Parts: sequence; structure tokens; C-alpha cells
Amino acid sequence: MRIIFIGPPGAGKGTQAEKIIAKYKPAHLSTGDMLRAARDAKTKIGLEAEKYMSGGQLVPDDVIIGIISDRLQEPDCQAGYLLDGFPRTIAQAETLDKMLAGKGTPLDVVLELRVPDEELFRRLAGRGRADDKPEVIRERLVAYNNQTSPLIDYYSKQDLLKTIDGLGSVDEIFARVEKILDHFN
Repeated sequence: MRIIFIGPPGAGKGTQAEKIIAKYKPAHLSTGDMLRAARDAKTKIGLEAEKYMSGGQLVPDDVIIGIISDRLQEPDCQAGYLLDGFPRTIAQAETLDKMLAGKGTPLDVVLELRVPDEELFRRLAGRGRADDKPEVIRERLVAYNNQTSPLIDYYSKQDLLKTIDGLGSVDEIFARVEKILDHFN
């Protein structure tokens, strides 16, 4: 299965991604994890990404696409993957579509985890990460709404989008995810 997982910061994508990986065994491609690892390792790309991440801005397409393109070449991606945090813009989605079409490996499904803004703010403020300060949270939600939410229409037009209610317990939300993914397994 080739899956994209989209949703705003704090929607619970990381938690649900862990459950998807445990059950369905796709490679987990989390751009957030990849960027944080590059930042912590002080790589050239990581230091470049940190400039944007610390201000709550999205990392530029060329940096992200380079990371994703390299990662899709890895052997564990051949049987399927879960893209978590990418694409975030229409331009990234179009570039990804072209990349996958060139390999003859189109996407199977795009899962959108939907959570109301007030719940997102509450969740993010409670995590305690350095990049989860109130002003940064607001900036991240604005960036998501401006740049990422158009992906909902983009993938809906391709008949790939499946929206999941992100409220409830972790297990309740995962039961909704399973109903969708079991059709592709």
C-alpha cells in the first residue's frame, strides 16, 4: 500500500501512523522525523530546515523533495509506504505524482485526519515540545490551513481522499482507519 497521511499538526497522525505500521507493515516516511533527525545531526539539509522549523514555517519544497526522493529509493519502500507530513502543498503533490508515475507506482489512498482547531491547539499546547509554543502553534495552523488544506480538494478530485474523524480514543480513531485500509490489503 502506498498511503499519504495528511492532517494538521496535533491531529494524531504520528500515533495513528504507528498503529498502521504495526498492522499493515508499510515503511514509515515521516518528514517531521526525517527533518528533526537531520537537524539534530547538524547535516547541511538539517541546518537549512531548522531556520524554517524554529519559526513555525514550512520547509522549502526543494529540501523536502530531495529527502523524499532519496528515501523512496530504499528497499523497504518497494512493498509500500506511509508518507506522513508530505506533501504539504499542491506543488509538492504534483511533483510526487510525477515521481510516482515515472516509477509506475501510483498512490493507493490519501487519509485525512480531521480535528477541529480548538482541539488541535489544546493537544499541541500539552505536548511540551520546543516548537509547540502558543505563537508557533498559531503560525503552524495558519500555514497548514493556507498551504496544505488545498490538498483535500486536489486528492478528492483524484478520488483518493478518505476523511477520518480524528476525535475519540486512539483505538476508536484506528478502527475508522482500519475500515478504509482493509479494502487495500
